[in-house]
Amino acid sequence: MSSAAPRHLFVAGATGATGRTLMRQALARGVSVTPHVRPRSVSTEPACSWPKKAVLELADGPALVEAMKGSTTVLQLIGTMRKRFAAGDTYETSDIGTTRQLVDAAKAAGVDHFVLLTSVGAGSPVGAYLKAKAEAERIVRESGIPYTMVRPPALEGEYHAPPGILHALGKLPMLGNLKPMHLDQLAAVLLRISERRAPLDTALEGKRLWAEVEAAGR
Repeated sequence: MSSAAPRHLFVAGATGATGRTLMRQALARGVSVTPHVRPRSVSTEPACSWPKKAVLELADGPALVEAMKGSTTVLQLIGTMRKRFAAGDTYETSDIGTTRQLVDAAKAAGVDHFVLLTSVGAGSPVGAYLKAKAEAERIVRESGIPYTMVRPPALEGEYHAPPGILHALGKLPMLGNLKPMHLDQLAAVLLRISERRAPLDTALEGKRLWAEVEAAGR
């Protein structure tokens, strides 16, 4: 069920590729949004130009709860890749740990919708990456907060460059859901879901996700 009441979005992972794209669309449309920014990123572009932001570490639980107050929806867009492991990132800290911190704060702040960006394949995980996504999904699913999970296929845009074969396979009738999704399309869907607060308690992937892309006008 969609909600007609005004929505205010809290965006975790706002400085990542998906988050930056979402913020650009949200600000252009006048969506009420608070991006989370880590202190070390506050002076970087585009975060420094955002009119409103929550500058804090997610590990600071009380500050996170305070920053979330008044928000209706939390979007969890944080994730990592193996190439960032050398800098100290792990799936446990970046995908699972931050989801747990955000869920705990959202419950304390009275948030009524949690949107999780996950990945195609998380429903039947194989390998460390998808198993981490599946664990993040479990945390959200068992949180008691109405949720929407988004499981996109390979992404394209900015530094995302999927193999060309996926474009070719995506043109085949039975494999259309494998075609890469542009960051602009994904951001538009995330905003649509958040503003409508729908659909709830489900994971969107494949045909259902592409139907949302079409409904978002992308």
